[in-house]
Amino acid sequence: MEKIAFLGLGHMGAPMARHLLDAGHPLTVWNRTPAKAAPLVERGAALADSPADAVRDADVVITMLATPDAVSEVADAITPELRPGTCWAEMSTIGPEAVRQLAARLGDGVTLVDAPVMGSTDKAESGELGILAGGDADRIEGVLAHLGTVTRTGAPGSGAARKLVVNTAVIGGVGLVAEAMALADALGLPEDVAKGALAAGPLGGAVARAFAEGVHFGSDLAVKDIALATGTTELPAMEAVLGHFKEAAADPSLTHEDIARAVTRIRER
Repeated sequence: MEKIAFLGLGHMGAPMARHLLDAGHPLTVWNRTPAKAAPLVERGAALADSPADAVRDADVVITMLATPDAVSEVADAITPELRPGTCWAEMSTIGPEAVRQLAARLGDGVTLVDAPVMGSTDKAESGELGILAGGDADRIEGVLAHLGTVTRTGAPGSGAARKLVVNTAVIGGVGLVAEAMALADALGLPEDVAKGALAAGPLGGAVARAFAEGVHFGSDLAVKDIALATGTTELPAMEAVLGHFKEAAADPSLTHEDIARAVTRIRER
């Protein structure tokens, strides 16, 4: 079994790391807040003091972090320690340009696979994520399969690109549903009537996500993803959605709460 270093034990990373541990892989974990690693350590994982210590003997490195800046900071620490033959699966949502920048920093013999995931915390818990793997994923596909279904997307960066497109559509759809519900409120339509009408139409998936419970994707992460998208090309509608989620993320009570909580705020503007 390959030795795995898993960096980033947030809402998504912790259950993903647990699945790898349960599959029998020797696992070393690191998180900026070490206390979050405690449940994994109790199950047999080793806790590293730093990202560099975590990856030094690893065959496979997995990063699941919040932002491109966080990934870049960890890359500063781990890049000098990655041995030839190591495979790094970058599973955060950071966009294809950041993936290309990471690849350019790696030494000979180190493989980078961009492998962002589709699905929220419920899918991470159940091991049923959709994994979009760009680049040469032959070496790591068996490891990633413990986390869900792997879809090979093509060249390096293609997984990150596809994930950004999908997230943009999902977050935009949630913002649109929130505005449609605001219109229904203004017209005096009962909430269940408006929700039912929207759910029966082409926005049904977005309606489900806008009112989802038991999942987690923070408003601050939505802002990050939309900013990546609007920084790539001109997207006027998404600029408006970005404004909605920036307002939600600026509220301390909503910053790290699921985007479904932001729907209420958008309706009440």
